Amino acid sequence: MSNPANFIWYELLTSDAQAAEQFYRGVVRWDAQDAGNPDMQYTLLTVNQAPVAGLMAIPESCGADMKPAWSGIIWTDDIDAKTAQLKELGGKVLREPDDIPNIGRFAAVADPQGAPFQLFQPSGEQPDSPKPPTPGTIGWHELNSSNWENAFTFYSKLFGWTKDQAMDMGPMGTYQLFAAGGDAIGGMMNSQDPASPPNWQFYFCVDNITAAEDRVKSKGGQILFGPQEVPGDAWILQCQDPQGAVFCLVGPRS
Repeated sequence: MSNPANFIWYELLTSDAQAAEQFYRGVVRWDAQDAGNPDMQYTLLTVNQAPVAGLMAIPESCGADMKPAWSGIIWTDDIDAKTAQLKELGGKVLREPDDIPNIGRFAAVADPQGAPFQLFQPSGEQPDSPKPPTPGTIGWHELNSSNWENAFTFYSKLFGWTKDQAMDMGPMGTYQLFAAGGDAIGGMMNSQDPASPPNWQFYFCVDNITAAEDRVKSKGGQILFGPQEVPGDAWILQCQDPQGAVFCLVGPRS
């Protein structure tokens, strides 16, 4: 079961849902199934039949300027109160809380620096899901911010996140790990690309980073950075799918 104030779901809005499904099935090795929603086409991405993420075509209501992107969704027990608190802390509400029948309530929001994410209040008990580093699970959450110190203060007050280890990255500055009631689940740092707006990036676990790199390239994706070794005998890749959404991979290297 997920914990309140932690990430509970991950969602890709894309320009070509069918092509994106085939790409991620090939690269991350997810299975996929239709969510069975009669009002919209929504694909569940699964690990051992357990849903861990979803994807859908960008809705027309989002406008023609919206680019394909992954979004992280954080669980709250009271989405209306949490949305009000977010406003008080300087965050922005992009879409007020709304119902998803038989699923829960969600809101699209952004932190004070502009990094978007979603809030979600499920309508029922949440099933257990596979845990990292199981291939296909989400193993890390990374915030690239214009001011990570102020961003951390915001998330700490909103969700109770706490600081973990701080890593000195030299000219790149500090990489601050954070926890949501247990071990570290991610890190925050100042963006190294002034042209890139603040954003969250998500690391999908794979069984072998070298093989995964080959799959990204053969399926039409791009490698933006890496492979780079990181603590924990792991390697990372930062990638872009054929529709333009940025994603990351983490895993061992043979």
